[in-house]
Amino acid sequence: MAPTSDTSAVSAQRPSVPGTITLARHGEPALSRKVKLDAQGYRDWWAKYEEGGILAGQTPPDDLLAIANAAKVIFASSRRRARETAGAVVAGKHFVEDPLFWEAPLPPPSFPSAMKFDPRVWGFLARLSWWWGLSPSDEETRPAAQARAREAADHLVRAAETEGDVLVLAHGFFNHMVGLELKKRGYKLVSDKGYRYWSARTFARR
Repeated sequence: MAPTSDTSAVSAQRPSVPGTITLARHGEPALSRKVKLDAQGYRDWWAKYEEGGILAGQTPPDDLLAIANAAKVIFASSRRRARETAGAVVAGKHFVEDPLFWEAPLPPPSFPSAMKFDPRVWGFLARLSWWWGLSPSDEETRPAAQARAREAADHLVRAAETEGDVLVLAHGFFNHMVGLELKKRGYKLVSDKGYRYWSARTFARR
């Protein structure tokens, strides 16, 4: 499980209204999905995906650039693809890398080696299997990831209350998990660009 986040970036001065919290997904990764893999092949592919960066030549959308420009605090998952995404949108502003925002793991189910799928199909199967606790793996479990999402949400709420608008550049499914926790804390989804690469979802508490 990812370690507890360092809160030193958050000051004690509180804005009159809590800032918004925007959860954005990283840019398109460089690793190709145009392959057919068995379960072990997907496990190896995912390991490379976790270590890799984003595809060269991408342009961040204007709305995400505007959000980054207005943000008082910017966090990024410490995975390379999230760090590179942050570097492309923050225009030189400081951002905090944090493993607290890593993606939830995707261990594939133990299917026979004759069963081969592309990474998108494997990702769907692996997420279902992981969600229901069926994947044979010593990786982070669903309950552990949910506890991490609660910790992440609390961390972001503190930042929004003390600093103002917050931007997180991280990963699709874990962002979704954090968003669910933000709603439990009284935040409402006020802008939804979906879960595609570079997309952002903004929450506010008024």
